Amino acid sequence: MNRLTRITAILIQLQSKKIVTAKEIAERFEVSLRTVYRDIKTLQNAGVPIGSENGVGYFIVEGDRLPPISLTEEEANSLIISEVFIKEQGDRSLSKNFNSLLIKIKATLKKFQKENIELLSKRTFSFNKGEIIESNWLSDIQKAISSKTQLEITYKSRYKEELTNRQIEPQAVYFTNNVWIVIAFCHLRDDMREFRLDRIIYLNTTLEPFEKLSYFNLQEYFEIF
Repeated sequence: MNRLTRITAILIQLQSKKIVTAKEIAERFEVSLRTVYRDIKTLQNAGVPIGSENGVGYFIVEGDRLPPISLTEEEANSLIISEVFIKEQGDRSLSKNFNSLLIKIKATLKKFQKENIELLSKRTFSFNKGEIIESNWLSDIQKAISSKTQLEITYKSRYKEELTNRQIEPQAVYFTNNVWIVIAFCHLRDDMREFRLDRIIYLNTTLEPFEKLSYFNLQEYFEIF
């Protein structure tokens, strides 16, 4: 990768997160920290509004607007693969949001890119023989995780087939065996529990902040369980 390509990629990386450390950039491009500092200085000298905080990292100064990012043909093509998998994962809220995002992205593409991904869309297929288990709550649960707010759910037990009302504090989600699972602290059981999204009959978002759980680490959770 030449220096111009790397500097452009660094700018995109800075726009992708609130804070990016020099170490993250160095590891991604396999360069030294000194090279990262030089590249950042080049961007700043070119007028890119990059701020920095010692011991924290670099960031794009809030309020400044940068030109829209253009996709390479390979990046645009990868959207088609993502679209195939999203359609098969079963959660309607995720499919709806991704479709909306895809339309916005396609609107920024050049004419030949639009034609190419339209062709690829017709010629990309997945032979997934497993049952698609539908749900419709992933979007609300993701929002609750990021905002650290509780959810009220009505849940249908897998084994007893009974309905229970729960107040939960969602911590993470994962996808396994064609099913979305939310890991949450359950007030009813006063402990961590896992809930299949397809068995959530009703979900209500609240403005109540988490009360029971102030720390959660997904890697540690799976090591324990």
